[in-house]
Amino acid sequence: MRMYRSLILFTTVLLAALSPSAFANDQYLVEAILFRQLGEPAATPQPAPEHWDAGAPRIEAGNQRATALNGLAEKLTASGQYQVLMHRAWQQQIGEQPSRVAVTQGDEQFGHFPVQGTLSVAIGRFTDYDAEFWVNRLDSHGILQGSERLKQSARIKNGELTFLDYGSLALLIKVSPL
Repeated sequence: MRMYRSLILFTTVLLAALSPSAFANDQYLVEAILFRQLGEPAATPQPAPEHWDAGAPRIEAGNQRATALNGLAEKLTASGQYQVLMHRAWQQQIGEQPSRVAVTQGDEQFGHFPVQGTLSVAIGRFTDYDAEFWVNRLDSHGILQGSERLKQSARIKNGELTFLDYGSLALLIKVSPL
């Protein structure tokens, strides 16, 4: 009888540890490379919306991290077929519920950046991504003239490098536990 109780207790603990709710909000390293395939027409010529971030918090300076996928970014550039538009890494608290941040590259001009977007990540049994990025054309006065847009979602195995393709733009993203 005692053996059965121990077995039931062990099974309960094991199932609780493997359940999706066991993945509490933890700190993760998120790294993203946004790039353009040269020679491809822009997928969306419409300008980015004024409230492109929809209230998502921006990455704080204290959460920025050194990039690790530098060799991959260099290969893309060296091929002559791609242009790396953004390569960023940051620390982010992620759990089962989507954690969304606003990601930018370049100087802000009238509420827009040369590269801007939001990335939502949730981790449970799999990693769920929802990315929306805008590559903006700003004139010499900083006025938005037009944009290219990448909007893509994916569900993949945890810890894998992911390729999200959307016409002329693509995103490589990796989320690793800290």
